[in-house]
Amino acid sequence: MYEYINGTLVEITPTDAIVEAAGVGYDLIISLSTFSKLQGAVGKNVKVFTFHQVREDDESLFGFADKAERAVFTQLVSVSGVGPGSARMILSAMTAEEAKEAVVTGDVNRFKAVKGIGLKTAQRIIIDLKDKIGKGGEALIFDGAVISPSSAIREEALGALTMLGFSKPAVEKTLDKLLKEKSDYTVEELIKRALKMM
Repeated sequence: MYEYINGTLVEITPTDAIVEAAGVGYDLIISLSTFSKLQGAVGKNVKVFTFHQVREDDESLFGFADKAERAVFTQLVSVSGVGPGSARMILSAMTAEEAKEAVVTGDVNRFKAVKGIGLKTAQRIIIDLKDKIGKGGEALIFDGAVISPSSAIREEALGALTMLGFSKPAVEKTLDKLLKEKSDYTVEELIKRALKMM
């Protein structure tokens, strides 16, 4: 509904920012990442990107210092079981870039370290968002970060093989060898070939 608010930053705390635009003060819920980027701008003109949440009993406006953070936020809230509050906690515990990296590398522990995010939710975030960025055979774009298809496939194969009990260094060595020979494996092909070599 609202793309952004361009106005004067009147007040800011680690959880909220008040931006005045055209005589209206907007109370925006923010993450620590946005707070760190905007805290020195009180009294100055700022452009804050927004996410508008409307529920039966509540209406909230979330603010982001840049489009990249908002894009990751909207991806996170699209995951079943992750609400705006949890998404904000994730983006307070890590930057948008770190969250993207955690998804791409399948770093469950990175998400589990966030207050309120359990193992199942962490796994769901990775599975759901990997699916969104893993379609198509060209370079994959996840909110501005370009990931080569072989990189995403390698990480998926690595996760599967380590879960089967193989040591991570041995798996990485095998996958790297296979991908040097051929870069367009499907995940299933790569895992099958690696299993034959392990």
